[in-house]
Amino acid sequence: MNSAHARRLVPSLSALQAFEAAARHGSFTRAAEELDLTQGAVSRQVATLEDSLGVTLFERVRQRVALTPAGTAYADEIREALGRIAAATLSAMTLRGAGGTLGLAILPTFGTRWLIPRLPGFFRAHPEVTITFATRIVPFDFAADGLDAAIHFGDPVWPGAAMHPLMGETIVPVASPSLLAETPLREPEDVLKIPLLQQATRPRAWPEWLQAQGVSPGRATMGPTFEQFAMVARAAAAGLGLAVVPRFLVEEELRAGQLVIPFDRPITSRQSYWLVYPREKRERPALAAFREWLLAECAADRGEAGLPPPE
Repeated sequence: MNSAHARRLVPSLSALQAFEAAARHGSFTRAAEELDLTQGAVSRQVATLEDSLGVTLFERVRQRVALTPAGTAYADEIREALGRIAAATLSAMTLRGAGGTLGLAILPTFGTRWLIPRLPGFFRAHPEVTITFATRIVPFDFAADGLDAAIHFGDPVWPGAAMHPLMGETIVPVASPSLLAETPLREPEDVLKIPLLQQATRPRAWPEWLQAQGVSPGRATMGPTFEQFAMVARAAAAGLGLAVVPRFLVEEELRAGQLVIPFDRPITSRQSYWLVYPREKRERPALAAFREWLLAECAADRGEAGLPPPE
């Protein structure tokens, strides 16, 4: 499709905004209030849009409107498109020299425990950059989600993306002192006497640690399951069971004595943390500034904290 033909298929932005607001509220009146228009103006915009599409988007029933199946599908697409236009506009408005906006997906516990405490240093060096954060725990489509980059844990596999290794991780078992006082652990196989807390995205964490100690995993994958490492750490500190976690994510609890390591037998995870982004965004100023800072920060932190380098 050539660009001239494509432009003829694009309705006016005001009509799309009127339609999206009416679809979201289920009311032309409430859409008019949001857009500072009259109810009649919104109705005319939607009618014009329907005429241009040749599709009925709303069913009119007395004083109410309801989306047709075609209207529902169109509303989902238009809402996403308007969101991307708003994000692009914000990026253009905030772009100053080497600045701009960066939409960054972060892993919840890595973000709160490691990344966010270090960000003041980045913003002091780059006050012209704005970062918007989203939480993602599995790979996703950058274009569909409207994000520019992600912190990913796993293997170096992300189609169409550039990937920079950040760090590995050392895995240790942890428990509350009170739990260990009730059930002393003398040998690694003794952990099977205690409920083993599971992290949803790391189902092999316990079997891998036990196998490294020469212990048959047995029921290692049975136990309460949590979505995030922060929740696993809190559950372990509360005495709900024994957890196996990346040490650098629970340093706070270890220093405070809320958690202890019953066996000083760490293992190194076979996977790593990565900075990931679409290759075509490589030279964006905000991304380039963040990439340079993050890689330097990780290199320094690996040395100070004893974290393993990425594989």
